Amino acid sequence: MTLPNTAPPATATPPVISCRNVWKVFGPRPGAAIERLKADPLARIDGHVSAVHDVSLDIMAGEMLVVMGLSGSGKSTLVRCLSRLNEISAGEILVEGRNLAQLSEAELIDLRRRKMGMVFQSFGLLPNRNALENVAFPLEMRGEPRAARIARAREMLALVGLQGRENYFPRELSGGQQQRIGIARSLAVEPDIWFLDEPFSALDPLIRREMQDEFLRLKGMLKKTIIFITHDFDEALRLADRIAIMKDGRVEQIDTPDRIVLAPATEYVARFTADIDRARVLHAFGLGVAPDAVTAGAVTEGAALPGGQTLRSLARSLVNDRRDWIPLADDTGRVTAMLERARALDILLGDAA
Repeated sequence: MTLPNTAPPATATPPVISCRNVWKVFGPRPGAAIERLKADPLARIDGHVSAVHDVSLDIMAGEMLVVMGLSGSGKSTLVRCLSRLNEISAGEILVEGRNLAQLSEAELIDLRRRKMGMVFQSFGLLPNRNALENVAFPLEMRGEPRAARIARAREMLALVGLQGRENYFPRELSGGQQQRIGIARSLAVEPDIWFLDEPFSALDPLIRREMQDEFLRLKGMLKKTIIFITHDFDEALRLADRIAIMKDGRVEQIDTPDRIVLAPATEYVARFTADIDRARVLHAFGLGVAPDAVTAGAVTEGAALPGGQTLRSLARSLVNDRRDWIPLADDTGRVTAMLERARALDILLGDAA
């Protein structure tokens, strides 16, 4: 089945990561299992588990793709395939145009050390090393001089708000601070591609929210290509440029948060979004139409609203406005779309179907 709107925005730049028909089947005869699954996607094959099922997707430079799904959906396995921590059973993964499967062990290690940063649920800090030494560790493994790696580690600790904690050991730090060390360590190698597998799942809600804020700040500053795994839909909506929702190893839909909420491609995706406050998620631009699509004679005159804000944040303006159609401006102040006020109010007030 071909899903609508699964591609990233059109650009002349090639994708940083490109997957084509990727499978990961655990079991003694993965090739035979894949052939059976191609003929019958619902087949149950004794002794085999299809953890990643015929996945194709592109991830662009500077994009944040959030991969989400319930436990066992295949999201972590997919990301481990993208970094070749798991060998794929079939298909092709290209990273900056290089086929991962064709890299030698030395080339793969070099790619991970110089291009990739990884943060997992378990912080994986070395208990006998302080914060500074933990952050410097991957640079030590890369053979960098001590002075250079210590200076870089100090810089990264300051970046994540831990300046002054350089000499603290993991046991002396809170869970949130330990997580920041993990993030700083992954950033120390200056990765172009950043993999994060449920990095905030072990944190309490308040610290989790603070870490999301910190992450959004870093994302805006560093312009990395990010693949972020979560099972928390609110977290995905808050962080993602696009969301990939997985079920039973398959990607059910890849799209922007607005499109995921407004136009779920499958019943499974619709259930994910059923209880979401759409006004809190949807941006005005997500409902906008081209200015020339507005019927002649409709009431449109007046100031524009910022199209990048959510309907919830624009609630007071939408309620007080009396125009049929409201101009929407981008960050430069240029009007690029029109918002039908009645439709926006339907969603804001909970009356939309």
